[in-house]
Amino acid sequence: MDASVNLEQGMRFIGSADSGFEVAMDSAPSVGGNNSGPRPMELVLIGLCGCTAMDVISILRKKRESVSGLEVKAHADRADQHPKVFTDITLEYLVTGNNVSPKAVERAIQLSADRYCPAQAMLALGANMNTTYKIINEA
Repeated sequence: MDASVNLEQGMRFIGSADSGFEVAMDSAPSVGGNNSGPRPMELVLIGLCGCTAMDVISILRKKRESVSGLEVKAHADRADQHPKVFTDITLEYLVTGNNVSPKAVERAIQLSADRYCPAQAMLALGANMNTTYKIINEA
């Protein structure tokens, strides 16, 4: 996998990778940016949410659970000193569907964390990872 960023102006960069899609990044005005895009560490957290969400929805679909929606929220605490790494991350899974099995959701989350999600595996090397979930029944 290859990726790159190119300076556009100020602190605004445009990044791309093998897929060809582009993403803008910027910083706050207090450090020379124009606040015109997400911060790189926000993208890391978004990537984590996307990685585990794709695992969990795939597993739940294979288990034939009646899931109509999935939202994954992340809250991360960072170290006070540079490089200000993530120290604690909590992932909250909001699963919407009809009679979704709590055991199936727990297993899907566990499989994502333990086997499938490389973003979670990398971040867990330096941060405490916690998960919670809530099933929202559409019935």
